[in-house]
Amino acid sequence: LLALGSASPTGQTWVAAFVHMWNSDPGVSSGKMLPGPTLLPLIGNLLQLDISGMRKSLMKICEHYGPVYTIHLGSRRVVVLCGYQAVKEALLDQADDFGGRGEQATFSWLFQGYGEFYLLQWGRSIEERILEEAHYLLEALRGTKGLPFDPTYCLSRTVSNVISSVVFGDRFDYEDKEFLSLLYMMTESFRFTCTAWGQLYEMFSDTMRYLPGPQREAFKQLVGLEKFIERKVKANMDTLDPNSPRDFIDCFLIKMQQEKQNPSSEFSLKNIVMTALNIFFAGTETVSTTLRYGFLILLKYPEIEAKIHEEIDRVIGRNRAPNMEDRSQMPYTDAVIHEFQRFCDIIPTGVARRVIRDTQFRGYTIPKGTEVYPVLGSVLYDPTQFSSPETFDPRHFLDDNGQFRKSDAFVPFSLGKRYCFGEMLARMELFLFLTSILQNFSFRSPLDPKDIDISPKLVGFATFPRSYEICLIPR
Repeated sequence: LLALGSASPTGQTWVAAFVHMWNSDPGVSSGKMLPGPTLLPLIGNLLQLDISGMRKSLMKICEHYGPVYTIHLGSRRVVVLCGYQAVKEALLDQADDFGGRGEQATFSWLFQGYGEFYLLQWGRSIEERILEEAHYLLEALRGTKGLPFDPTYCLSRTVSNVISSVVFGDRFDYEDKEFLSLLYMMTESFRFTCTAWGQLYEMFSDTMRYLPGPQREAFKQLVGLEKFIERKVKANMDTLDPNSPRDFIDCFLIKMQQEKQNPSSEFSLKNIVMTALNIFFAGTETVSTTLRYGFLILLKYPEIEAKIHEEIDRVIGRNRAPNMEDRSQMPYTDAVIHEFQRFCDIIPTGVARRVIRDTQFRGYTIPKGTEVYPVLGSVLYDPTQFSSPETFDPRHFLDDNGQFRKSDAFVPFSLGKRYCFGEMLARMELFLFLTSILQNFSFRSPLDPKDIDISPKLVGFATFPRSYEICLIPR
């Protein structure tokens, strides 16, 4: 196209017309057009984006075009919302308009619109399940004997087992080979979404899904996860007792039987597999990654760990397990956990939304069906809401008296109609696992704290922390 445009006046006219066509927003009949950088045919705004650091890249564009603007990820037109006020106005004040489901291309390749969460209740309390798993975790950590180890899979198998007990009715042994293979598949597919290749796939998935490249390996991991869930569902179907559901899958299968005469029922075999996978995946990676990143931060700042130890010893002591009632008496620990989630910014661009109708927003018209990126990282790092957003500081969530202080800009789970249904589970896991570990161990690093780098290794759809080793010293 560029060669054609430079070859002749006719070619230049043709290219100009093509660019104009790409810059047009079909379906907008009234209202002011959203600002945004000029796109190029086929590649959209690729040249204006740093695909190895999407949040900072989107924020840089925000400095020029304001907190609400349009970019094109290849052929995908996306409205970007930056900062607390813009995200709040869209997702809370106009929640119905912005309530549609957007796309994450890597996972959409597999889920294809299936996999919405269904809140079916049964069995033991979640807190009970977490505390049971904490017991197994502490046993495994004692087995490290104070030697350096990478905590990645130790934490992911612990968090994943809580989900397993809900979805499958039972936990896995930590050395189970199928379980370890499952965790590897989840970690690797999640890591792909953090890479530059993952961001390229997000922009050009219609083409790249058919081409060789790292995305093929991510697809392989996702298919492996799907096959695992299918085997679990099949086993439950063969042993189902409708009068005695054992787990999430049984509850879903019972609903399938009850609605088998309903042609529009969403309780289908495909949806049970994708819903279980959605819960299993989302419930493992985000929490385990937050804990892993948080432990790295505590290695960097041992004085923060010391204050948590003091609070644990004063409120819980050494002779009983922590429980959720303790959290209200532990404002410093609660503030540190909130600061983990704010600073680590695990899903920086947020999960994409979609406007369900032609929508008027801040004087602009957003056409029906347009995808929306509520950049959660821009809220968590908003300098109007946090005094030193680039610095890890628990005082962002403490008042002058040292008591816990809520912040409306604390949105790691998003907000509005499509907030994360696993929010309560995640908060419980972060508190109970952190306090259980620090009740029994002190953290040490093979490196001097001043040499520890807490900047992320990868930032794409998700944030991936750097690899490190940790020593756990019994208290």
